[in-house]
Amino acid sequence: MTARNDAGSATSQDYQDSAKLRLPQASAIVMGSIIGVGVFSLPYSLSEYGPISIVAMAVTTVGALALAMMYSALSKRIDAPGGPYAYAREAFGNATGFFNAWSYWITAWAGNAAIAVGWVYYVDYFFPGDFTNWEKCGIALAGLWVPALINLSGLKNIGSVQLVSTILKFVPLVLLSFVGIFWIKGVNFDDFNASNGSALSAVLGAMAILLFSYLGVETATVTAAAVRDPKKNVSRATILGTLACAVVYIMSLVTVFGVVPNQELAKEANQASYAVAANQIVGGTWSGYVVAACVVVSGLGALNGWVLICAEMPRAAAADGLFPHSFSVMSKRGVPTVGVLAATVLASVVTVISSAGNSGATIFNTLVYMTGITAAIPYGFSALAQIKMRIMDAKKMQISRFGRDVLVALVALVFSILFIIYSRNTDDADAQWYTVYGPYLMTVGAFVLGIPVYLYMRNRMTEVPELPDYSVVDEPSSVEN
Repeated sequence: MTARNDAGSATSQDYQDSAKLRLPQASAIVMGSIIGVGVFSLPYSLSEYGPISIVAMAVTTVGALALAMMYSALSKRIDAPGGPYAYAREAFGNATGFFNAWSYWITAWAGNAAIAVGWVYYVDYFFPGDFTNWEKCGIALAGLWVPALINLSGLKNIGSVQLVSTILKFVPLVLLSFVGIFWIKGVNFDDFNASNGSALSAVLGAMAILLFSYLGVETATVTAAAVRDPKKNVSRATILGTLACAVVYIMSLVTVFGVVPNQELAKEANQASYAVAANQIVGGTWSGYVVAACVVVSGLGALNGWVLICAEMPRAAAADGLFPHSFSVMSKRGVPTVGVLAATVLASVVTVISSAGNSGATIFNTLVYMTGITAAIPYGFSALAQIKMRIMDAKKMQISRFGRDVLVALVALVFSILFIIYSRNTDDADAQWYTVYGPYLMTVGAFVLGIPVYLYMRNRMTEVPELPDYSVVDEPSSVEN
């Protein structure tokens, strides 16, 4: 199958071959984007549900693996950068493509804001009680702009930072996953469901937060233009990266809840949950500082990768006439500068807005829920695109393969719908309605900003290419190198 060179389409030739990401770097982009600071900040946010969150993590992992398998299949069929945006556009047209692109772009820069806020938990670990809410906001803004500057310096630096930070971020996860299990105390699981609701509502509520920890399963498909031999490496990086994250996620979360009592995890002073758990395992405070330092580097690495996503998705959309042309212009260093700067500015604005009048887990959770909503929309449409294409292919496929691919897409679709429904802050007696539904309000506001952009661009959009035939995609004899 040859590279897609439709009028205006972005292709992998936009980057020099010598600078493209190989399988290790592409896998690191996936793992680095999935493992930011989200998982390290989750125990504090999940303490309202308690250890039952481990069940929610297991179920969420099933959904994440379904998404990984689905995107692996879609990347083989549609050889175009942009990931979820490209799949929705080719299956359902430009209008659907635009709003999926806009939704995913919101996910990327709002997710960066959430990563930056969670990142501050671990920076603050070195200076306990010394920062006001607005000082923490300033630190988060610094965390947003340092990775932006790295991205502006060129693709080679992006790949190097991503590989190093991905290696370092596994230190605390491996410590908690394979060493910490020997310090687990069964009594810490006694209050298994700490919420005031049923077990089902607790699991679903926790899952809405946990989706954030798996955002990034699709990142290799979004950055396909920057990956060497994307038809092979994008699919492999997606599966390998997600599987590696799933193992350490579940094991480390079991350890944190088993080592640190839930009532301790709920304390604001213990926001850096993994560092607290490390201290209880090893004794003293030095191990907590080591873990916190690794998480700080991990957060910068995740932001580094997501800034690239923030630029790559709109660049692909701009090449197809769905986003303004300026998003597709490459700098002298081979970077889509407008995409990097626009996403970082918007993430900065959201960080400041979220910090006003809120603190602690409310800020982090609101941003997490917002990204969950805006990610679930393109995830759902990707699932619908897969179902549509497999129904078209039904007469040419083996029944077992048809059933497998449709089942995987249906699982991904159901998870996407559930994440949207449950992405709201806890509705307790003291919470204001705008706090409870803050994620929806912020999402609607971000979508409203996209309406004039769509109206301006709708007559400039290029024609949607025809979907490639199943036989061209899946039969090795017909694939061109």
